[in-house]
Amino acid sequence: MSPLILALLAFISVAALGGALAPSIFGSGAKVEKRISSLKGNMREREREKRGLRSKENRRKAIQEVLEEHAKKNKKKRLTLKERIFQAGMTISKGAFIRNSIIGGVILFFILFILEAPIWFALIMSLSLSYVGAMWFLNFKKKKYQAKYLDELPNAVEAIVRGIKSGMPLNDSIKIVAKDVKEPVRSEFARVVEQQAIGKGMAEAVKVLYDRVPLPEVNFLVVVIAVQEQSGGNLAEALQNLARVLRDRKKMKAKVKAMASEAKASAGIIGSLPFVVAILVSIASPGYLNPLFESPAGHLWLAIGGVMLLMGGYIMNKMIQFDY
Repeated sequence: MSPLILALLAFISVAALGGALAPSIFGSGAKVEKRISSLKGNMREREREKRGLRSKENRRKAIQEVLEEHAKKNKKKRLTLKERIFQAGMTISKGAFIRNSIIGGVILFFILFILEAPIWFALIMSLSLSYVGAMWFLNFKKKKYQAKYLDELPNAVEAIVRGIKSGMPLNDSIKIVAKDVKEPVRSEFARVVEQQAIGKGMAEAVKVLYDRVPLPEVNFLVVVIAVQEQSGGNLAEALQNLARVLRDRKKMKAKVKAMASEAKASAGIIGSLPFVVAILVSIASPGYLNPLFESPAGHLWLAIGGVMLLMGGYIMNKMIQFDY
């Protein structure tokens, strides 16, 4: 092979090698920098995603810890008489309540004794009034207090939301609620302000709301505020959703009450029939029902009839109760 051909092949090889290396050395610097910057951008984005996941995980753990703490504290337990009186919104002391219950039982006993009812019957009825009647009265007052509380709670929550959206701290928003909303919510939020005044944190102070009114709606309010204090979050949005849910439940309650009105009327008519029939029979035939009140067998059948009447009323009342 001639030297000229060898020189030409060598030139072609060098030119090819130079063409392969030149872009990486001279011509592709911008592409390399672009590639490096894109890799750095991807790394930053991944780092932000990791930070977001870590923050979400921390928030999830905080929510889980708060919920577990509330679940342990709010686990169903047997309430004492003092706690029942407290949850019923009454200010009477435990001793005064027991005294009034005993006085009511004694008065009923003397009334039945004067009417010449059997001693055992008067004793049973007076004891029933002293205990069963007192517990029924407490449950009645508790339900009435809770219903009144739930009627006003959405207004209080919306007032807190407006305060937070306007830039006010949560403490000041709660103070406004403690001054402006209606009872009984005003007094309960005033107790939260008092708890803060003695040095307790917000998450610990709002727990007194659930101690007084142990309802799921109040528990959710307490959990939201506790989680927001521990891990942050959009408190205004969460409370606004709670207010909307409370108003929707109030509308549902009114609809259920309207739908159950016919059943309540039927239950009232059926429950009053024995007394109406007894009065009409006594008017038409005086003395016809005397064996029921004068003989031991009549007393027994009266007691059985009363128990059956109470059981029927209880069953009909349960049939018209709805969960919503």
